[in-house]
Amino acid sequence: MKNHKTKSRKAIDLFSGCGGLSQGLVDAGFEVLACAEIRPEARATYAENHKTTKIFEDIRLLSAKELMSAIGIKKAELDLLAACPPCQGFSSIRTRNGMIAEDERNELIFEVLRLVKELLPKCVLIENVPRLLQDARIQKFKDALSELGYEFSEGILNAKNFGVPQRRKRMILIASRLGEFGLPDKIPLRKFVRDAIGDLPPPDGDHKRPLHRLRQNFTPIVLQRISFVKKNRSELPDGLVLKCHRKYPKGFRDVYGRMDWDDVAPTITRSSHNPSKGRFIHPEQNRGITLYEAMLLQGFPRKYRFPINIGLGKISSMIGEAFPPPMAYAQANHIYKKLDEIEARGN
Repeated sequence: MKNHKTKSRKAIDLFSGCGGLSQGLVDAGFEVLACAEIRPEARATYAENHKTTKIFEDIRLLSAKELMSAIGIKKAELDLLAACPPCQGFSSIRTRNGMIAEDERNELIFEVLRLVKELLPKCVLIENVPRLLQDARIQKFKDALSELGYEFSEGILNAKNFGVPQRRKRMILIASRLGEFGLPDKIPLRKFVRDAIGDLPPPDGDHKRPLHRLRQNFTPIVLQRISFVKKNRSELPDGLVLKCHRKYPKGFRDVYGRMDWDDVAPTITRSSHNPSKGRFIHPEQNRGITLYEAMLLQGFPRKYRFPINIGLGKISSMIGEAFPPPMAYAQANHIYKKLDEIEARGN
């Protein structure tokens, strides 16, 4: 995904996390002028990988005036405002009977709206879990943007169709003051687990990848359980079946599942280092995947850097909550081309 574009377009990334969306923006040719992220470990990771971007903290304390002054733009000059508001309140695991879980973070999308009104970017990109489309907040958000002259394209896209070796459904909304942009087409070539991690040495082998040495350590009985799994936990002998699985044999069948070399990975979550949380056993070796493998299955470049001294959980959360860079690239590249087409017609 090398950028061959000559014109530099400007973008801002809100709720940037460790920088997955920004990586996709940069790969598509955007200059990410600023980002906002509240978690210190995510800001530190972002800064390590995106050294020229101005980093802000709490979006709720960020004014458009401060933002424009810091990055040297005026109202209506910004090409793209991209945002991945926190999705925990909308995630399927926190919903019951189709209802959205109450979570104060659900309201943060209106902080995005506030900045859109004040910055008036040419385009807005929103990424979130599919269930956000069922919530009244997204309609309220769109209604407000419609009054500003924005038109919309939205849908549920799967990361596996955009160069990510993982199945991951995401809601994508592209809004523009320059007309309806549509959504990007699928790419014909699909990447599988083998393409992402098939050439890696064993974690304890001879290599210089500190993140590849970070993985969950297990008790002997868990390792024994893993050794019996060729595909999923239905293969476990009776003596190794967990009580909760015995009680609910058809629930969460991916738990203690093994990845397939020649298929996409399951959704990489914040707990993907732990096989008890999903199909996160290495395709061949009797272990869970390492954080480096999780990073690659999420579509990050191999040279992307994470601080290894902050603990397994924080790194795994940052990786699992990121917008996969190749999927972000597809959206950003689509927007970039549409802007170029409109500009060419104007000339």
